[in-house]
Formats: sequence, structure tokens, C-alpha cells
Amino acid sequence: MITNPNVKINLGLNILRKREDGFHDLETLFVPYYGISDTLEIVVGDDYSRSSAALFAKYGSQIPASQGSVKPEGVFGVETEDSTAPKLVQGISEDGKLMITIARAEGVDWDPLKDLTAKAYFMLAEDFKLPPVKIFLEKTSPVGAGLGGGSADAAFALKMLNELCTLGLSEEQLACYAARLGSDCAFFVYNRPMIGEGRGEILAEYPIDLEAYDLQVITPAGIAVSTKEAYSGIRPHLPEIPLREALARPVEEWDGLLTNDFEETVFVNHPELAAIKRSLYDSGAAYASMSGSGSALFALYRK
Repeated sequence: MITNPNVKINLGLNILRKREDGFHDLETLFVPYYGISDTLEIVVGDDYSRSSAALFAKYGSQIPASQGSVKPEGVFGVETEDSTAPKLVQGISEDGKLMITIARAEGVDWDPLKDLTAKAYFMLAEDFKLPPVKIFLEKTSPVGAGLGGGSADAAFALKMLNELCTLGLSEEQLACYAARLGSDCAFFVYNRPMIGEGRGEILAEYPIDLEAYDLQVITPAGIAVSTKEAYSGIRPHLPEIPLREALARPVEEWDGLLTNDFEETVFVNHPELAAIKRSLYDSGAAYASMSGSGSALFALYRK
């Protein structure tokens, strides 16, 4: 089975308060964006993979990790010029039931067995008798851009495993599993506009009509913003205008009303992002904002 996990944008993102568990309460509107996506294939047992040969042909030949950068036991990489960021990595779980292959043009600098798609398999395996599977993931969505690409991969993996292994889980049950993997993972189970509250896992449908607008997403090259960096200067507060009230206004009135609290911190560290946002308005955007914790920005242009 092959799917294409899409990313999301955030319309408004208010950080309301710090919680006792160390997280923050927030409110935002998650909106799916299909212009950027990954490619995820999961095959059961020895079933034929339609993507593995293409991945190895595109990203190189597999070599033992000992010939490249040091990796955990059972993890292999693909040779690169500096051997610091292999373009393809492969991991096999200790029990041999999961083999995961991840490819990315910019390099894969994380343990594939700790990828959220692998964690999705391991989590379900705690509650269900899952068969051995192979996961093939080609990452084309940017990392550290606030678009939720990794969360999308995890949610899609849960949905695919549910179907492939006939687990019979409902959307609500899948969302509960997804919320354990990440704050915005549950949204991608539903993958339709939804208000996110709590850590982002408390969801409510919110139909919004943007048909009169073109949505453009910009992912600045070479800029990645970690969640830790984005939260470093956050001062939680209640907005003057609640999210739902701001969303009910015409799009042309959103500027200054529908805000992303992360912009204040991230723009100080990356003034080039603030400049890009200004350029979007200068080019005629009805509304422009940073998505999530950045670094991606987006703009709505009236058609």
C-alpha cells in the first residue's frame, strides 16, 4: 500500500498557558495542504514493494554503517561524499519484525527506528499481534518547517496498518493512538479543517471556505526551526480576539487579528522570515503568516 502524507498549515496559533505537565495549551485551526507530501509505502511480510528499487536507484547503494557515519546496531546508511548525512538509511528491529527504509535528498540524520512511522508500528504492536512489515518512506516535506510532515507520516502509517492488518480501529481510536505520538498527529487522522486545542490533540471540525483564494506555501531553504527554539521566548497569554471570532471575519481583515504567537520569537532569530512575510503582503496577499513553529510561511491570494 502506498500513500502520500500531505502537510498542514495553521490559521492562527495562540499559546494560551503553560501546563503542569510541561506542555502548553494552545488554539489553532489546522488546514490540510496537498501541495507538499511524502511517499509512504508499507508492505506486509514478503509482499512485493513497488518503491524500494526506485529508492535505492535514486539515492544510492546500501553500505554498512561502519563504512559511513556511526549508527545504532541494525541501522545502515548510504554512502555520501562526507558520510555525515546519508541520503538513505535502513533499520531493522531487534526482533526482525520491522524493516524501515528512509530516503531524503538533504540527508537523513536520525535513527530510522526512532522515526514516528516506526514508533507507530511499535505502539500498535503493544496492543495487537501485528505481522512483520517493511516501511519505505521518501521524505520530500521539509524538516523543521512547522508543516507537520513527520506527524502526517505517523498518522498515515497508523491508518495504513489499521487497514493492512484489519485491526478495525475507528477514526477516533486511531486519533487517540496518534495523539500519543505528537501533538498534531491526531489531526492528520481526520485530515480536514479542524480546530486544535489542548496540546493540539483536542479536535473539533471547523468548516472553512477558502475557495475564493489561492494558497501558496513558501519553505525557505536552509532554515529549520526546532520546537525548543520556537518556545524559548514564548509568553503565554489569552488573545484579545478569540480564534473562532477572528476566523469568522473576512480574510482581508485577518492581518493583526489572526496571529501566530511563534512569530515574535522566531522572527527575532530569523529576520529573513519576517522579510519574506512582508514581501508576501507587498505582492498582494490578502493574508500571510508563518505556519506552526516555522520556518514555512504561507499566503492567501484572492483569485
